[in-house]
Amino acid sequence: MHLSLKSALVGAVAAAALAFSAQAGTLVINSNTSDPAPKGGFEALIEKFKKENPDIEVKFNVFDHEGFKTSVRNFLTSEAPDVITWFAGNRMKTFVDKNLLEDVSDVWNDNNLKTDMASSLSALTNGDKQWGVPYSYYQWGVYYRKDIFDKLGIGVPKTWDDLLAAGKTLRDNGIAPVSIGTKYLWTAAGWFDYLNLRVNGLPFHLELMEGKASYTDPRVVKTFEKWEELIRADFFLENHATYSWQEAQPFLYQGKAAMYLIGNFIVPFFPENVADKMGFFQFPVIDSNVPMYEDAPTDTLHIPARAKNKEDARKFLAFVARADNQTPLNQTLGTLPPNKNSAVGEDP
Repeated sequence: MHLSLKSALVGAVAAAALAFSAQAGTLVINSNTSDPAPKGGFEALIEKFKKENPDIEVKFNVFDHEGFKTSVRNFLTSEAPDVITWFAGNRMKTFVDKNLLEDVSDVWNDNNLKTDMASSLSALTNGDKQWGVPYSYYQWGVYYRKDIFDKLGIGVPKTWDDLLAAGKTLRDNGIAPVSIGTKYLWTAAGWFDYLNLRVNGLPFHLELMEGKASYTDPRVVKTFEKWEELIRADFFLENHATYSWQEAQPFLYQGKAAMYLIGNFIVPFFPENVADKMGFFQFPVIDSNVPMYEDAPTDTLHIPARAKNKEDARKFLAFVARADNQTPLNQTLGTLPPNKNSAVGEDP
């Protein structure tokens, strides 16, 4: 081979290697953490990751929470980032079944996560493999205005009849029993989850969620009959379909509504002048023969199957899974860390 041609080829190979190295040193994270607390928590987390990994450039893209749910499908099927935020369970499974997520079982095995995060293992497992790493989980339940309940002599509802009675007293006093925003339908789905769990229990609820039972099943009809009781009792905020879950919050804080069925992620939004007036209770019993199952969603990180920098993405997932990183992140979020070795802060 001619010397100059050989030199040119060597130079081209070296340039290509440098280009690949530069590309591999950039980690692209697309996130739905647009609300102030999660955005701040992740920014702090990423800054720490960059200090520990100065050779990795991080590009952190934050999207509106609701818009992200649509955009993520485009991310995964076209120019995929290296890491995405998402959710465990069936919502993860949808993308696993379409071969859009990377198997990260090695991250779990190499970092002892099957022991340290045993409580979240099943939610991140599909077909005996793990497809993401959890960074937070939290309970759902009813947040309520303790001061309004006390003023009107309303006790914390323990049963369905208690809930109906509380709602009547509130309506009689010009207060909407429940604030809700259904502009995005997942908040209404939270009501369906709890009604169905309390009427039919977890095994049937899982069958329904997995498509093994029909929504025309008589057991589901009973669930909707309970929901109808609340609608007929004028339980819900007027014009709720025009509000997002965030936009429905002020009615609670202004005392125009008294209860809100929602996840613990609402806590950082409590205004200072209202925070000490807020209380929490479990969704009431409907059938005393049915155990008190709860919604406890798990927020997660995943590597898209089409990601370009999977090596650094795995480093980031392992980093976020560490107890020392999950502690401050979840304290900022006001939620619970999946790593059992993390510290749990006091309720706000």
